Amino acid sequence: MKNLIPSVAMNTTAMKSILCFTAILAVSSLVFSTPQTHADSPPNIVFFFADDQTTSTIGCYGNEVIQTPNIDALAARGTRFENAFVSQSICWVSRTTILSGLTGRSYGTAANPELARPDAVKTLYSDLLRENGYRTGYFGKWHAKMPAGYRNQDHFDEFEAISRNPYYKKQPDGSLRHETELIVDRGIEFVKNQPKDKPFALNLWFNACHAEDSDRRPGIGHFPWPRAVDGMYEDIEIAPPRLNDLAIFDSQPDFLKTTINRERYFWRWNTDKKYQTNMRAYYRMVSGIDGAIGRFMAALEEAGLADNTIIVYSADNGYYMGNRGLAGKWSHYEESLRVPMIVADPRVPKAQQGKVSDAIALNLDLPATFLDWANVEVPKRYQGHSLKPIVEAEKPADWRTESFHEHFAVRNRIPAYEGIRNERYKYVRYFDHGNHEFLHDLKNDPDELTNLASDPQHSETLTAMRQRTTERVAELGGPLDPLKNFSPSTVPHPEASAAVGTRPDKQGFVRAFDGKTLRQWSGDPQYWSVQEGALTGVTDGSLKSNRFITWENSTIRNFDLRVKVKVTAGGNSGLQYRGTSRPDLGLDIVTGYQCDVVANNPNYNGMLYEEQGRRILAHTGEKVIIDNEGRSWVVGKLAGSEAIKDFDTEAWHDYRVLVRGNHHQHWIDGHPTADLIDFDEKGRSLEGVLAVQVHVGPAMKIQYKDFKIKHLPDDLPLLKPEDHPIPSDAYGVKPQGRSPKDWKAPVYGQR
Repeated sequence: MKNLIPSVAMNTTAMKSILCFTAILAVSSLVFSTPQTHADSPPNIVFFFADDQTTSTIGCYGNEVIQTPNIDALAARGTRFENAFVSQSICWVSRTTILSGLTGRSYGTAANPELARPDAVKTLYSDLLRENGYRTGYFGKWHAKMPAGYRNQDHFDEFEAISRNPYYKKQPDGSLRHETELIVDRGIEFVKNQPKDKPFALNLWFNACHAEDSDRRPGIGHFPWPRAVDGMYEDIEIAPPRLNDLAIFDSQPDFLKTTINRERYFWRWNTDKKYQTNMRAYYRMVSGIDGAIGRFMAALEEAGLADNTIIVYSADNGYYMGNRGLAGKWSHYEESLRVPMIVADPRVPKAQQGKVSDAIALNLDLPATFLDWANVEVPKRYQGHSLKPIVEAEKPADWRTESFHEHFAVRNRIPAYEGIRNERYKYVRYFDHGNHEFLHDLKNDPDELTNLASDPQHSETLTAMRQRTTERVAELGGPLDPLKNFSPSTVPHPEASAAVGTRPDKQGFVRAFDGKTLRQWSGDPQYWSVQEGALTGVTDGSLKSNRFITWENSTIRNFDLRVKVKVTAGGNSGLQYRGTSRPDLGLDIVTGYQCDVVANNPNYNGMLYEEQGRRILAHTGEKVIIDNEGRSWVVGKLAGSEAIKDFDTEAWHDYRVLVRGNHHQHWIDGHPTADLIDFDEKGRSLEGVLAVQVHVGPAMKIQYKDFKIKHLPDDLPLLKPEDHPIPSDAYGVKPQGRSPKDWKAPVYGQR
């Protein structure tokens, strides 16, 4: 089976055809081939484990936009679990649960439930497989909170932790490779070196689709995808969150409206543009995983191992993706707990291939399943059950009808709860918040919009489920120690979304640069460094394209920016704002508005430029209005700017950029250099990233220090054309480049 996901951008329609053909190839080569029997041969096991993925983002679970042909092919020849959940919806607890076979409450202690006890993780399922002849491999995200001195590499024959931060890893030849690709590279190498006389168990645990939380630039900054899927979904308008009615969010108790779920909502989902950009990026991460799986499956087939290798695909927790006005996972709703789970066992009869099971499956079941496949005795302490009978035949008559769920990680900032879920009802109580209870009727209210905990008609159900939760807590380890304090993360409806999580000074400013490191900035270290306490860009004059360094901390909308700037003679730079990332041109390339920093031309210094196609919007000293068709008209001169000022090179100057709605103003040393109103709805931007640049041209050195920004309210009104009419004698801004000798500016009244 050949991986056909393209490495260049193309429209989604063409790509859809290619990927559908890939899926057909996958199904035809793997589903309809005659399975060989391996009665005396233990099966190989490959476990693909994604991060932060709910079922709504996979084709075989009903998403008609996402392109996941290789994962869909696994479902077509395997078992797809419709009701798979995690016992606790957070990365490290879910992962440790799989490694140990125990719920978080059982592997930790009442005082420190997140940290695994030494006895609980002394023997992992991988150790038991090794003891029974398996060669084991682990490549990818670890992120399990183990006891001091714990050596994770000792529990696998081959082990390499591959993390994010950053997703793109520099290779020995200087190139960058995405962690998804690296993890599968290691897996393929593992398979190529597999001895013929041993079975293997291979764990490929991805960091994708986890956001790069420290980088809040929408798109490839926040959700970095493998470059093989560049351009996918660019022509698709992704549907808004299904549960995005503001009333759904406002109906939550205060402790759920002020937690990290809401804080991170403002990092990634709170505007239509940010939502579309980040959803396309997230979808590319999913398709990047899918393409990597296709590449691995081809290698498995080439090695002659596919017909005795069981493939498992799942995720460590669900994901809200803007539903209910939330981000992340962590709380009790279905979007957080529900995960994909697909098992493709080539040894089962054709009649059992391509089926969908309604059995309640848990991440807790996976280690028991792995051991059962290997014919290894499942430890009595394991709390899950093998899924093997369901995959091979049907759901056993005595299969669970109820599952236990909890959350206590980061308990001082994420509300902790415990409860049980069955086919009809879900009950939870947030035990640090007055035992606030929820009771949802999953049959009549599958979206969990109504809390029946106070409904007298459901009092018997509530009492029974409350009691069963108490009993299950006792069985799993008992109550946790009392919480000392809880810290809300945000107000439910902040005035300035970019200010969520920041600590402004008394004047309301946030430092964008610490004067010591490039922390919170992303750019090529070949051009950017810290020198003399300043953010410094240097080029030798050989640049073929501008080189940017962008601020990762947040997008900016309405703001007051202050910074000191120093540039060498002939230098050319700019303060880029409300910019958009252009990954098609490079990881750190940005286009947007720009306050120019130009040492050799006072007519350009401090002017307003735009790199998204409109170019010079206002020369220095011009007061400009851009009409609704994107044309710039000079409507006057700025006070005090009749004579364009020179600003010395090799000296520090105070730059200020004030942007409120569609009104832009620039100053240098208090001298006004630009004042512009942008009525071009299609061309303008109301939010984006902050960046600075070194420019093509002569050798230069540009420095920025005392970089600070004040985030102003999001809802500042936009200026309206009827209140700011363009006078008939307004004339057009001179375009960039050399103009003909007879060029005359157009006059607004003579259009």
